[in-house]
Amino acid sequence: MPGKYFELDKITGSFRKFLIAFILCLSIGYSYGLYYISISSGFSSETVKENYLGNEENETAETMKFKMSEKEVVSIIHGHIISFSLIFLALGFLLYQSSLPAKLISILSLEPFASIILTFVGIWCMWKGIYWMKYIVILSGTVMHLVFVLSAAILLFELVKKRKSF
Repeated sequence: MPGKYFELDKITGSFRKFLIAFILCLSIGYSYGLYYISISSGFSSETVKENYLGNEENETAETMKFKMSEKEVVSIIHGHIISFSLIFLALGFLLYQSSLPAKLISILSLEPFASIILTFVGIWCMWKGIYWMKYIVILSGTVMHLVFVLSAAILLFELVKKRKSF
């Protein structure tokens, strides 16, 4: 397969430990991002919308939220697109070194980039008043996160399978 520089399941020594540590640390950091989403928006369509557009009209809201400024939304979108792109670049590169079928590698390595675009363009559109985009944001974000979990699990499995010790 083009782009294969090494076979992930045949790596030994400190490079294998380095990759395992990288994937574990990346997964922990990513998980805290998901936890932040759960405590800030609760994973529901209405709270996702409120997170960016505020809830000032809801007098019974437990926590008052105000509409984000354009500067805040652009900053969030900018930072997330760049960081997610780098995360999935690293995972994609490692997936290409795995023993997975080429078609599955293509899906797992390319899909996150479509989800990144849909999620963050969706947030922008929602902030601009196209409120139904909240469903696109939730769907594309969910798919992106599922691909992350699956990719990280596959990579860790390939790095530790058939081995008795670090």
